[in-house]
Amino acid sequence: MSAASTDLSRPLVVGFGITGQAVVRALLDHQRRPIVTDDRPSDAARSVAIELGLELAVSPTEAELRELVASASVVLPSPGLPGSHPVFVIAASLGVPIRSEFDLAAQWDDRPIVSITGTNGKTTVTLLVAEALERSGIHAVAVGNTEIPLVQALGDVTVEVFVVEASSFRLLHSGRFEPQVATWLNFAPDHLDAHRDLAEYEAAKASIWAHLPQGAVAIGNRDDPVVMSHLPRTPSALTFGLDHGDWRCEFGWLVGPDGPLVEIDRLARRRPHDLANALAVAATALAAGATVEGVVETLVGFNGFPHRVEFVGEWDGVSWFNDSKATVPHATLAAVGGFESVVLIAGGRNKGLDLHGLSAAVPPVRAVVATGAAAEEIAAIFTKVPVERASTMEEAVERAAALARRGDTVLLSPACTSYDWYADYGERGRDFIRIVKQRFS
Repeated sequence: MSAASTDLSRPLVVGFGITGQAVVRALLDHQRRPIVTDDRPSDAARSVAIELGLELAVSPTEAELRELVASASVVLPSPGLPGSHPVFVIAASLGVPIRSEFDLAAQWDDRPIVSITGTNGKTTVTLLVAEALERSGIHAVAVGNTEIPLVQALGDVTVEVFVVEASSFRLLHSGRFEPQVATWLNFAPDHLDAHRDLAEYEAAKASIWAHLPQGAVAIGNRDDPVVMSHLPRTPSALTFGLDHGDWRCEFGWLVGPDGPLVEIDRLARRRPHDLANALAVAATALAAGATVEGVVETLVGFNGFPHRVEFVGEWDGVSWFNDSKATVPHATLAAVGGFESVVLIAGGRNKGLDLHGLSAAVPPVRAVVATGAAAEEIAAIFTKVPVERASTMEEAVERAAALARRGDTVLLSPACTSYDWYADYGERGRDFIRIVKQRFS
């Protein structure tokens, strides 16, 4: 990967969470001693700073932050830093460049990168593409907006391909990102609590295709007009879609440019969003060098990841599913679309999104349990079906059980973040599963 060189003589790392710590360790490994600041560092982060012999500037005033930026050659913000954070205005006013871990990786390593972005499904597709490459004899690792930041993975010299889950935050602050295969899955409003507006969020996503090297493959969702409006018009570009595209569903098969790949009936997960993900995986992995056999084995063996329309169990003719990862309306609509009759548990903390689109979930949604900080907002949307309110997850499960009839699916698919009741969506999903199983065991 070629990219303009970043001056790393005096890097300022803003935010000292998982990615910030990985960036700092990578800088130290490259004999670059960073300045580090964090507005609310955890106790663990403070301990890491002490371990590394770093002075951590905690909650600097705007004047103090200006001094830190003025002394820096580059600002490296953590991915989740809100767009309203003063560091961005300060850096722009002082002419100090802002870069991401992607720029560091480009400067330090030239191994191939396969990248996936999108509002929904990118973690699933990223992990499956990495698995398909592994099954094809190519050592790949899923990195980026996962538990492993890209710069952390660079230290493993055995990796042949990095499969990067590219969040909008990382893309927004990258100077030049040049993946060999770049896939954009879909687009819907999200992260408006962190981006200045929807246009900035869209531009960040579109930047995955802004600096593709010669011969790179761009892959876009034919069913998404926003994605298609940005897809490069090059001979190597590919599309996928449920009914149309270079990769599509046809006569009961997943079909690509070279013909049928695998029968849909062989896939354990066959809801519309599952099929869209499978098409994206096939297109991306094969473009990255995977074998047909490796891709088919991966797709046939896949039965889902935790908190993503995860089957919890069936009791008294009612199925229970955990889709806690659905933190935007687009994801919730995709999930409910795979069922015939749903009692929906939704709510949490809204991250600045318009939730009114959830009204399109009726049908198949026939009853709703509204929860958390957004409970009233959720309840006001679902005016054509019964709505109950719950102030705890235990109460939500009880009310959903009372509303459910034989043949229904009770689906936790919140369309909101978990931060009113829980630390993250994983904790929320695990608590839901615990309560459901405890109630019926």
